[in-house]
Amino acid sequence: MDTLAVVVEEPERVALRRLALIPPDADDVVVAVDYSGISMGTEKLMYNGSMPAFPGMGYPLVPGYEAVGMVVDAGANAAAMIGRTVFVPGSTKFEGARGLFGGQARLVITGAARVIGLPAELGDRAVLMSLAATAQHAVAGGAMPDLIIGHGVLGRLLARLALAAGAAAPVVWEINEARMAGGDGYRVIRPEADERRDYRSIYDASGDHTILDTAVMHMARGGEIVLAGFYSAPLSFNFAPAFRREARIRIAAEFQPDDLAASLAMVGTGQLSLDGLITHRIPASAAEAEYGRAFSDPACLKMVFDWRNVT
Repeated sequence: MDTLAVVVEEPERVALRRLALIPPDADDVVVAVDYSGISMGTEKLMYNGSMPAFPGMGYPLVPGYEAVGMVVDAGANAAAMIGRTVFVPGSTKFEGARGLFGGQARLVITGAARVIGLPAELGDRAVLMSLAATAQHAVAGGAMPDLIIGHGVLGRLLARLALAAGAAAPVVWEINEARMAGGDGYRVIRPEADERRDYRSIYDASGDHTILDTAVMHMARGGEIVLAGFYSAPLSFNFAPAFRREARIRIAAEFQPDDLAASLAMVGTGQLSLDGLITHRIPASAAEAEYGRAFSDPACLKMVFDWRNVT
């Protein structure tokens, strides 16, 4: 058994090539991927070579952890899942390339316990469920945001979650002119235009490792900064301003199954919209030429590869 996969051969060099697959075990499922999304955080770091030391990191590798498709085969213990539409957080069962996280491929094999059933009608928007669950995990640990830094997909989902919860509309900072639009029910402004100094709950979704001092200067005493991005360089801050505000810093780590379930329920009831977040839909056959554009085009919020007609 083999598959066509996106392979990062080395930093900033991508190929679309065939890889042999390690045969499935009794507890594995085989998923024919329909759509895979590109993460603007971790995949960007893998692509440009700035990913911090991480278990399984190395080249060549198959990136991606936002894949959606149908279970087309399974081991003896997972046969009941055949025919189901599932979210796949990736795979490591490739020969000749590392699987970190291994979702950018036409056919993937992974443990049945790792996939999550999804409504088929979500279509390519289903790739956004990992970011929706990431946003849900971040807000589940504290107060809803009243300031969000970064108006990418994660920042937009955080804002939508705050509005869905009935919280006051957050303010969102953005420095990229191409991303200023799209604030439905909340304001998007440049940081230098913000004179407030009383934010109690600040969520960083920018991944900017220099952001802490700026955030501290805009926070209320006893406020909290939530680091919801992924950072390729060490973070630091000046102690005195943070001391005067008695600042708290919280790291929002990987989402858990409960976060994904909660996000799915909100999408299902219409409380959380995934509309307008995918800006680039690309045939997977063009992945070699288009993959890097996901990180260089400021107008690209989310690029999704369509694998359905790729053989």
